Amino acid sequence: MNKFKNTVFYIAVTGGFTALIFWIVSKGKILETGRNIIAPTSNGDYFKQFIDSLTHNLQHPLAILLLQIITIIIVARVFGWIFRKIGQPSVIGEIIAGIFLGPSLVGMYFPEYSALLFPKESLGNLQFLSQIGLILFMFVVGMELDLKVLKNKANDAVVISHASIIFPFALGIGLSYFVYNQFAPEGVEFLSFSLFMGIAMSITAFPVLARIVQERGIHKTKLGAIVITCAAADDITAWCILAAVIAIVKAGTFASSMYVILLALVYVLAMLFVVKPFLKKVGDLYATRDNLSKPVVAIFLLTLIISSYLSEVIGIHALFGAFLTGAIMPDITKIRNIIIEKVEDIALILLLPLFFVFTGLRTQIGLINDPYLWKITGFIILVAVVGKFLGSALAARFVGQNWRDSLTIGALMNTRGLMELVVLNIGYDLGVLSSEIFTMMVIMALFTTFMTGPAIDVINYIFKRKEVIIPKEISNSAFKILISFGNNEKGKSLLRLANSFVKKQKENTNITALHLSLSDEMHAYNLEEYEQEAFEPILLESKTINQEITTIFKATVDIETDITDIATKGNFDLVLVGLGKSIFEGTLLGKVLGFTTRIINPDRLLDKFTGKEGLFHNSPFDDRTRLIISKSKMPLGILIDKDFSEVNDVFVPIFSSEDAFLIDYAEKLIYNSNSKITVLDIEDQVKNNAEIETEIKTLKHTYPENIAVLNENNMKAGFLAQQNLMIISLESWKKLVDSQSVWLSTVPSVLIIKH
Repeated sequence: MNKFKNTVFYIAVTGGFTALIFWIVSKGKILETGRNIIAPTSNGDYFKQFIDSLTHNLQHPLAILLLQIITIIIVARVFGWIFRKIGQPSVIGEIIAGIFLGPSLVGMYFPEYSALLFPKESLGNLQFLSQIGLILFMFVVGMELDLKVLKNKANDAVVISHASIIFPFALGIGLSYFVYNQFAPEGVEFLSFSLFMGIAMSITAFPVLARIVQERGIHKTKLGAIVITCAAADDITAWCILAAVIAIVKAGTFASSMYVILLALVYVLAMLFVVKPFLKKVGDLYATRDNLSKPVVAIFLLTLIISSYLSEVIGIHALFGAFLTGAIMPDITKIRNIIIEKVEDIALILLLPLFFVFTGLRTQIGLINDPYLWKITGFIILVAVVGKFLGSALAARFVGQNWRDSLTIGALMNTRGLMELVVLNIGYDLGVLSSEIFTMMVIMALFTTFMTGPAIDVINYIFKRKEVIIPKEISNSAFKILISFGNNEKGKSLLRLANSFVKKQKENTNITALHLSLSDEMHAYNLEEYEQEAFEPILLESKTINQEITTIFKATVDIETDITDIATKGNFDLVLVGLGKSIFEGTLLGKVLGFTTRIINPDRLLDKFTGKEGLFHNSPFDDRTRLIISKSKMPLGILIDKDFSEVNDVFVPIFSSEDAFLIDYAEKLIYNSNSKITVLDIEDQVKNNAEIETEIKTLKHTYPENIAVLNENNMKAGFLAQQNLMIISLESWKKLVDSQSVWLSTVPSVLIIKH
């Protein structure tokens, strides 16, 4: 009745008001009498009119900007993914994506498309948006600095970081003496040009360096602490010097710049002694609340914008104000996390790639079209590497580091990345750097960042020692299990499963919990807290089941490779990884596996196989699991978790003679957890295989109540619902999936083992 009533009301209201609108418009035509109305002309070619209108819409500034953003984000993500896969920071791929879209490649070979996508009149919008992205990014960089670390390691860090600045700065000044006449823009003083060359040579990319340290697993070592501290001190010092250099360049002379520097000093003191205490009070007030309210977030972001505005007006660039605001944010991890989460995705994913492309549009590698110019570029790279690498390494050696660690510090401090591009763009905007020298310096920034990883590998190879992240106690165990988890619930299920295999043999076993995180999801300042949060539920679960565990935590760019590498180095006997129960949800075979479930004879548990032996055709595994399977060289168990909690009743189907190894795992469960094992004999595989039959008879003799063998025909209805776990080989699981059996939707949690 209500539906009919609502329908009548809807028709009456919409119909009545439509008639009213039509009547008003008809009467309104009378009002046009006596007015000079210009009617739209029509020659009858309505399709042409539509095309003209569409063309006009495509050329609208907003449409162009949105198309630019779409293109930039897609290309940047693709290049970033490619470079992550080859072990490089994704920022290098994003920078190269900018160069790819610029005049160096797309502009050179597809000039019509480039002119359509990046018309000159649209670059202003792109630049301003990219500057907003940089402001947000520098705000995050400032928040990532852990100033407490600077206090603890100030002595060594200041010596190394300042040496790593002054040495390349001096070499940059010296280099500018030789290239000034040929490459400095007309009308630019030598002082301005040389200062920018010096600061461009001496910058270090703290965010990229911090992520490389995490990825290498050395963040908890003495070396990692020193290099992070050096980079932080380097960042603060370099940005203060850059602010002074900008002031000198804008003022024209050193004497005139003193007024700007004094005003900047007043601004910095106000931020440190007025704004910082105010923000701390706000932070303390809201630190205990679950969520920051929008007005509180507005206070922090408004402080960022005002600080950036003041530093821009003073003459030391808005980015310095953003960096300083981040550095003085309340030292409360929760608040910093929330603000970074709100800011970083927009800055890094949406806006920062615009800066890379804008830099790429300015980078014209085609200008370096002469062997002499490439020699100059090579010389710039040489000066940059010698200055930063050797300056840092020699200073580290002087304060007592060994040669290996000193060279590693030098290699890491030589990382320039995005920070170098920021400096170069500021110099280009101020007219201090010409297009040629700008392009050469961009190439230098890419080269020095790209070489960091390979340089560390060479240093490790020469000194024949790598940083070890495998704890020593693991190697002393007779049976070792590695569980690798992404989220806490899967980690707890994997831990319970691992414990089921060893709970009565704890003195001879080791269970290691491994948590890997993509490095671009982490921040240097809260690394220890992130690790603690990741392992806290797992450690609580280990206490509940009375199982000691070892923990390994590492940031990485390649989770699949690192899981298998750590497993191999630790010589683990079994590696356990997890899949979620979502694989069981919905239409299992229709949605997850990509084919339609076929109704089979309910009297038989399994259908006859279709003969499909292709291992990953319509694979039931996600991409990450497939990669782990393909790279794994040791026994690997994949737990499909369907609310797994215990192993009282375990189901083991035997499909072929190759499944004999499953009996070993069944025996471990019987001995350690008193599990009741039901072996399903598929097509008399057990009966016809002497090895399997002998092993089962031996188990029956020792544990007569714990093992039984059934064939397909005497399996009772509802049997699977009574089981806690199914253990199956990888090959048999693939056969089972290919057979498209309806009983897949009723199986319990599944442990798939690749032997």
